Amino acid sequence: MKLDRAGLTGLLQADDAAFAPVFERAGEVCRAQFGDTVRIRALLEFSNHCKRRCRYCGLNCANTALPRFRLTPDDMVHTALEAARCGYQTIVLQSGEDPFFTPDLLASIVGRIKRAAPGLAVTLSCGEFPAEAYRRFRDAGCDRYLLKHETADPDLYAALHPDSSLEERVGCLRAIKAAGLEAGGGFMVGLPGQTAQTIADDLLLLQSIPCDMAGIGPFLPHPDTPLGAEQPGSASLTLRAVALARLLLPQANLPVTTALGVLDPQAAGRVYEGGGNVVMRKVTPPHLRKLYQIYPASFPETTIEEGRRALEQSLRARGKIPV
Repeated sequence: MKLDRAGLTGLLQADDAAFAPVFERAGEVCRAQFGDTVRIRALLEFSNHCKRRCRYCGLNCANTALPRFRLTPDDMVHTALEAARCGYQTIVLQSGEDPFFTPDLLASIVGRIKRAAPGLAVTLSCGEFPAEAYRRFRDAGCDRYLLKHETADPDLYAALHPDSSLEERVGCLRAIKAAGLEAGGGFMVGLPGQTAQTIADDLLLLQSIPCDMAGIGPFLPHPDTPLGAEQPGSASLTLRAVALARLLLPQANLPVTTALGVLDPQAAGRVYEGGGNVVMRKVTPPHLRKLYQIYPASFPETTIEEGRRALEQSLRARGKIPV
């Protein structure tokens, strides 16, 4: 089984019977690395302000129908510490590209969290910054930085991102690695204009960084964006992409993405069988969760402790060990 561009393309296009052994092998590789454990992350969405105009994202600055919110640094630190009290060992701080949160301010928030909870890993996911900013985050105690490249096709990337380029995006991923942070990448499956060859290139790009984490989820159209009338991505093709990512990146963390759970909860459960080993649970204040609207979705208004307990129960029901 060759995992070059032609081999990956062929596997993505193969019939279900031909792909079944690949899916099974991805599960075996995952279990060899992680056993039956699933790593649980707390996800705090702290701002839905964004300066970008990405054509698929509900947070884009041209969407005037979306009420905007921004947590205070004190609220962010308080929520992170509450997540740690409830048993989380990683907090993911995610936002749109909000100019209010400068590198210095983000580094200050990370530092406050690390001083108050030294055992809590902190991940940032706040968009593109100059290389020196990623070093600043690392020096403040940040452990990981997530930045999906979304598509490895430069023309498709340019069509979807009028104020960015694939070269700049990939340059940021390489700068994250060079800064000594774990780098998280990822892409969407089912973008209009995407091909199997594009997905193969996406997977090989993750390998080339190499990414320590890769979030792979289906494209979900948001009605208040230019792509609002397009069809969503395929759940089955997303499962294949995750399985192939596991074979290319045996030690990487591969999450069961929220987008796949929204599109097809049953398929999301199958990710654990084909290479997935991470799941994130929102700890965003309940009344704000529906406003972090990259794509339309609804989320339960549970407390941090209730959400953690429910997630652990669902994982144990699948024979998994939450950690």
